[in-house]
Amino acid sequence: MKKLFGLTSLAVIAMLVLAACGGTTAPATGGGQAMEGLPDLGGRTITVAVENAYPPFNSIDEATGEAVGWDYDTVNEICKRVNCVPEYKEAAWDGIFPAMQAGEYDVLADGVTFTAERDEIVDFSVPYVVVGQVLLVRAGETRDLEAMKADADARVGTQIGTTNEIVAKETFTDKEIQSFEDFGAAVLALLSGDIDAVVVDNVSASGFMAENEGQLAIGGQITSDEELAFVFPPGSDLKAAFDAALESMKADGTLAELNKKWGLSD
Repeated sequence: MKKLFGLTSLAVIAMLVLAACGGTTAPATGGGQAMEGLPDLGGRTITVAVENAYPPFNSIDEATGEAVGWDYDTVNEICKRVNCVPEYKEAAWDGIFPAMQAGEYDVLADGVTFTAERDEIVDFSVPYVVVGQVLLVRAGETRDLEAMKADADARVGTQIGTTNEIVAKETFTDKEIQSFEDFGAAVLALLSGDIDAVVVDNVSASGFMAENEGQLAIGGQITSDEELAFVFPPGSDLKAAFDAALESMKADGTLAELNKKWGLSD
């Protein structure tokens, strides 16, 4: 997810931390003993922030009411390897980064894009996938990316406070971008005809397409070279443990399997 954040005053940080939502019911695994050769966190419980509104990374299964997604499977696997127990906390996006800076969460798992600017404020794990941004449209839409750019009446939306929003404004310079609280709301506006397209990551676009089978399509590729990673408070000792676990998952094929399962790769 092309999330954007900036420096925030301590007062605003405190306010947003208090605004964070409660925990989820996703199964937490881990504890016992670390995999040989990997750091051992001693069965420590770590709080993991998720939005639960960004499939396939994290969402609530409407049929079961359970929290599901790549983030849950991957963090659970990491904790099995380095002996920790994840406690998932659902949080509104607007409060996630300030809460991380204030130490409210240990890890942010929400499809976050690495940028040099962000790296000055928080710490990132090694990347787990490279994604791009696309234009998500309704099925049957005849206008491609260039046609949307040329059409003065085309209405484009995205999620507020994200780098998707930045890319949308840079791509559609003559349009007023409609920015929604989350991508779910933007997709609902697209399906209802209130807007004509949504700028979103290709992986999440596929997730929304799967949730709305036959109703959505990709209208064009905008970017293709952005790395996603986990986020930690500055100086966190969890970074080294997560990095080691991710590298071991890359080496034995587990990460590739999870990426394929959830549509992060072919």
